Amino acid sequence: MSDETLSSEVNAPQEATATQPQHHEAVLLLAHGTPDVLGEMAEYLSKVTGGRTLPQEVVEELQHRYAQIGLRDTPGEEPPPLTKWTIIQGYLLEQALNSSEASAPKTKVYVGMRNWHPFIADVVGQMRADGVTRFKAVCLAPQNSRTSVGLYRSAVTAAAAGMEMDFVAGWAENPTLGQAFADHLWPVWAEACAETGRRIPVLFTAHSVPCRTIMTGSASIAGARPGTPEQSTPDPYPVESKATALLVAERMKAVGMTDHDWYFAFQSQGISGGPWIGPTVEDVLKSLKEQGEVGVVMQPVGFLCDHVEILYDIDIAFRETAAGLGLKLWRAESLNASPLLVRALAEVVTGEYAATVDERVTL
Repeated sequence: MSDETLSSEVNAPQEATATQPQHHEAVLLLAHGTPDVLGEMAEYLSKVTGGRTLPQEVVEELQHRYAQIGLRDTPGEEPPPLTKWTIIQGYLLEQALNSSEASAPKTKVYVGMRNWHPFIADVVGQMRADGVTRFKAVCLAPQNSRTSVGLYRSAVTAAAAGMEMDFVAGWAENPTLGQAFADHLWPVWAEACAETGRRIPVLFTAHSVPCRTIMTGSASIAGARPGTPEQSTPDPYPVESKATALLVAERMKAVGMTDHDWYFAFQSQGISGGPWIGPTVEDVLKSLKEQGEVGVVMQPVGFLCDHVEILYDIDIAFRETAAGLGLKLWRAESLNASPLLVRALAEVVTGEYAATVDERVTL
């Protein structure tokens, strides 16, 4: 069965929609950012940690990982994967938003990175120079995290004084996003099952976060930094990450997947210390082996394009871990330039999908 067949067989109802499509003068896509050359790693990591200096061995380990996926001491012919695919996604979204009536107002799509070039502040400055007065900001991480998404919001807010902004905090349960992931999962799951002659389990993943970032109540538990604010409600990130996985699994039922065929783990726990949320991929792989499995298909549903957490953590590190356990590991292709991903983003921007959006505020 082809990807298109899978899409056509699954016609899940959409979320509540807006009565009228929204129009914004501009859209700002927000991503994490990644260094362009190995020599920028220490500076890049200091931005990731908010200025906290990491041990040299951590910097060198990250340099090793990035080198394994193609980063060099000098710039390559094209940007690193995260930068390249994010820019492509912005270009495709702009085409999609402006593909209807020629006389309709045009929407410009910008791309800003939190931790590297093009920095959010610089891009917002360009938007201002271009005459943009109102825009919608969309994080290219569908699952809302109080910490990471909050950092994006803070960066945009600080740069966009005097402009009107709608900030999308989460769109984890967009049915079109779920279908995009399912379309990429189906071919590799079918291949794995056919190759082994048995049902191969699917392991969905999202990026892990420090335990201190999602806890409620007192900030004095192990791992919390001094000054960590108390939170009265749980962070939505773990629940929304699993909700995206469930969304994909529901769409895979059209091709025979059951609730017994899939698992979930948090990947890429930090190497700089402190407890991070799990279960880890390593622990789940060990459990699958103990259950008598011979392989696993991984699909990261917290990432929308190729970057180090996919190209190194999954394709190199987890594949080696799996092989050491006697498991074969397959991975679903990343969404990257998926037309359905672009459609999902367009639905978020226009309000066709009712994402979690802050009310428009003048900053």
